[in-house]
Amino acid sequence: MKDLQNIKQRFGIIGNYEVLDRAIDIAVQVAPTDLSVLITGESGTGKEAFPQVIHNYSTRKHGPYIAVNCGAIPEGTIDSELFGHEKGSFTGATDSRKGYFEVADKGTIFLDEVAELPLSTQVRLLRVLETGEFIRVGSSKPQKTNVRVIAASNMDIAGAIDHGRFREDLYYRLNTVPIRIPALRERGDDIFLLFRKFAVDFAEKYRMPAIRLEPDAKIILTNYSWPGNVRQLKNITEQISIIEREREIKVSVLKAYLPDYDGVKLPAIIKKDDDKSFSSEREILYKILFDMKSDMNDLKKLVYDLLQHGDVGVNIDESNSRVVKNLFREAAERRGTDVPHESSAEFSPRQERDDIQDTEEIVEESLSLADKEVEMIKKALEKFNGKRKLAAHELGISERTLYRKIKEYGIEM
Repeated sequence: MKDLQNIKQRFGIIGNYEVLDRAIDIAVQVAPTDLSVLITGESGTGKEAFPQVIHNYSTRKHGPYIAVNCGAIPEGTIDSELFGHEKGSFTGATDSRKGYFEVADKGTIFLDEVAELPLSTQVRLLRVLETGEFIRVGSSKPQKTNVRVIAASNMDIAGAIDHGRFREDLYYRLNTVPIRIPALRERGDDIFLLFRKFAVDFAEKYRMPAIRLEPDAKIILTNYSWPGNVRQLKNITEQISIIEREREIKVSVLKAYLPDYDGVKLPAIIKKDDDKSFSSEREILYKILFDMKSDMNDLKKLVYDLLQHGDVGVNIDESNSRVVKNLFREAAERRGTDVPHESSAEFSPRQERDDIQDTEEIVEESLSLADKEVEMIKKALEKFNGKRKLAAHELGISERTLYRKIKEYGIEM
């Protein structure tokens, strides 16, 4: 615990949320290795601190550390920035230039917003990761580099892969060790700890008393969704510190700085892998559909009994009479006989019973969730010709969960 607090203090990481502590622990454990790391999390969550933790606790800590924002470099120059170029390789290339991968030899390179890289650059990056080789723009001579790559993204990379914007092989190469940084709204009391730290920092910076929150304002602070995460909290704290004269911040004042504040934060539905269901939302939909099917089966069975055995002691109320008449009409159409008008006095279940020569066999469908899961898995696998990744995406589950269910149910592919 003491080491964890020292790391937080050294790298400016504030909070006690368990998922945040776990992310720090993974970063420290993976640091001595040369494995690639992919850090994911929403924009503004503080992802940039974790590559520094990994670099400084690795054997490369005395080598160079270079952070590159891939989204901030124009597509036309990104290859030159990363891999360098030769003199005359393009307009304006008056001299040869080393790229970041050449400069960062025996060190660490942090590729922030890696999902913004063009596909052509992704191919070059994959070659560096797999062979340690790169080629300068305008050259045909491969060069070697010994660089540890750490990448980060706030995008859904799996979705980018499905839309053809990110290479799947590069994703698996970068994602050797995944680290997820939690959003600020998930971190509970950490929100107030961060606010208090920022308030003290800005008080020292601008030489004024630190702002404080009234008890009700603290509740507002923790209930807000914080779409901009820690970055947004820091900016709002600075705004209030400078603009407001009163150091005791009331609810009405705080709300004025929170765009689209929508009151109490409701609990979110968290998707979990379950042995018996894909997810809670899907299970609810299944239940509704199964209940509807059950009702229809009961109604069909009722009509079948009426046609075969006459009155079975069941009263058909007015609300169900139209449904029953429609069923008789469909039966008559299938037989090719005249369909009685709904208002005709001759139209009755008993009269239709005398004319019907054959009936449809009633088959009770299985309402087991496990059976439905097997059915849907088989359909998804057939649709995508046995490709588990695409089938898993269609079903809304992970590929690992799909593989487990295939084994569990003994589904043949």
